[in-house]
Amino acid sequence: MKILITGGAGFIGSSLCIKLKEKYPNYSIVAFDNLKRRGSELNLVDFQEIGIQFIHGDIRNIEDLNSVGDFDVLIEASAEPSVMAGLNSDPSYVINNNLYGSINCFNTCLKYKAKLIFLSTSRVYPIDKIETANFIEEATRFSFTEDQKERGISKLGISEDLSLYGARSFYGTTKLSSELFIQEYSAFYGLKSAITRFGVIAGPRQMGKTDQGVVTLWIAKHYWKQSLKYIGYGGLGKQVRDILHVDDLVDLIVIQLHHIDKFNGKIYNAGGGLLNSLSLLEMTALCQKITGNKTTIDLEIQNRPADLMIYITDNTKIENEIGWKPQKSAENIFSDIFRWINKNEEQLKTILK
Repeated sequence: MKILITGGAGFIGSSLCIKLKEKYPNYSIVAFDNLKRRGSELNLVDFQEIGIQFIHGDIRNIEDLNSVGDFDVLIEASAEPSVMAGLNSDPSYVINNNLYGSINCFNTCLKYKAKLIFLSTSRVYPIDKIETANFIEEATRFSFTEDQKERGISKLGISEDLSLYGARSFYGTTKLSSELFIQEYSAFYGLKSAITRFGVIAGPRQMGKTDQGVVTLWIAKHYWKQSLKYIGYGGLGKQVRDILHVDDLVDLIVIQLHHIDKFNGKIYNAGGGLLNSLSLLEMTALCQKITGNKTTIDLEIQNRPADLMIYITDNTKIENEIGWKPQKSAENIFSDIFRWINKNEEQLKTILK
């Protein structure tokens, strides 16, 4: 099998490339990336050592994609991942990359009669519907209540039943638009595809920043004893996200690679779930436990645009229909990132510090 992974030098892409090559050494793995994100170039050494082909290209240029030649499966992991993209700057890049670039990927799949695995996002769900959900304030976090006015929200989190009507960010809208185009390509051109709406993904190789990669950012700032900030929601640090280890994502992609008919024509949420959810306060306590360090945390009361008080993935549908569920705990995730930083401190300190 020849697998093309767009965004292949990024956090998720590089993890997929390396773990798939280790698991299936006879597969041909091609990493395709424009190396826009700082730190992605560090993965090229690992690619060379284990026989992963790297192509420096941009999905916005169809000619770059055509240079790959034929392949069996395309894993589309090349998105501009920041929810803030286009909200604090010109939205042209996020639109051109995440939407038009993805359409180039779909057309390339058709050209070579290849299958498509599309990494979508939980950010397709509208902000207002989640922000106006019923919640309670507990000692260290905000939590959804069971009594909700919107179908698709419960104590377990957000399910695929939540209405998609409403604003969600340029990032979320480009990903939802791509989902809709995939459905058209599937209906009229027979494109076989798997679409998964992932929540927060974390693990080694993630170059965390304030707008994306909060788990790595949090552990890195504790590692180097640098200050952090609780932003929004009164500066309490009680906003919550569920976290999925990148290894659990890889396990799901492996199922999709070999059993895509189970996913074709369907859309699933996949995340850490309620058991692997943490508030910023709880993340801080866990980072202190793992690193043995404390850091200064400033408070900013005002909310950031497009932020959410709570997002937790309800995995009920994918667990029941596919049998997949997360295997690694939140503590596993933070500990793995800590060990990765500790092992590669000299390389990473100029990027993460």
